[in-house]
Amino acid sequence: MNAILASTSTLHNQDYLEYLVPHLPELYMDVKEIIFIPYARPGGMSHEEYTSKAAKSFSKAGIKVKGIHEFEDPAKAIENTQGIFTGGGNTFLLVSELYRNKVMNTIKAVVKNGTPYMGTSAGTNIGGLSMQTTNDMPIVYPPSFQTLGLVPFNINPHYLDPDPNSEHKGETRETRIKEFHHLNSQPVVGLREGSWLELRDNKVTLKGTLQARLFKKDKLPFEIETGTNLTDLN
Repeated sequence: MNAILASTSTLHNQDYLEYLVPHLPELYMDVKEIIFIPYARPGGMSHEEYTSKAAKSFSKAGIKVKGIHEFEDPAKAIENTQGIFTGGGNTFLLVSELYRNKVMNTIKAVVKNGTPYMGTSAGTNIGGLSMQTTNDMPIVYPPSFQTLGLVPFNINPHYLDPDPNSEHKGETRETRIKEFHHLNSQPVVGLREGSWLELRDNKVTLKGTLQARLFKKDKLPFEIETGTNLTDLN
């Protein structure tokens, strides 16, 4: 299994996928064309526009892109593709569309069988056991919260640390994850912007320059260093 699960697609003052482009040739080795999944965008950008945006970035690595919406049979397209990239947006919409188009299990099967995969934001959220640690609003009701399970834990992309100087006194991201653990047991990795999980040869490693925040049920959260092996996290 070879994949990149990144917290975000775009860093401040950078172009779309700029910080990830140098890693694309290694992930998509010998791949000429991939399928892009634009389902997470609820509005403001069409599937065609979103695919064009992804294609522009992937062209810098010499890789062509086709949108999954261009195929009559999405599941068959996934079965035959050389690689997959799922972009960010709203995770509820993304999961709903993946189930509606009957490709959730197909993606899981081909990725676990070796097809390279990259996700950013919502596309990373679905790499976990479930989508229940997303930051997104439930604008649609998917048939299931269960996702790809490429890693043995849940992911919280765009993780933000509590700001002691903030005048906002509502729930922090850490509080929300603790609420999740009141009813669920799987660990949660909080990925900060610019960090990603590298899945290679069935090994899961934290990458990027920043630490990640690890949450376990009934335990105090703690920091994990880049380079940490998270393969057997439980």
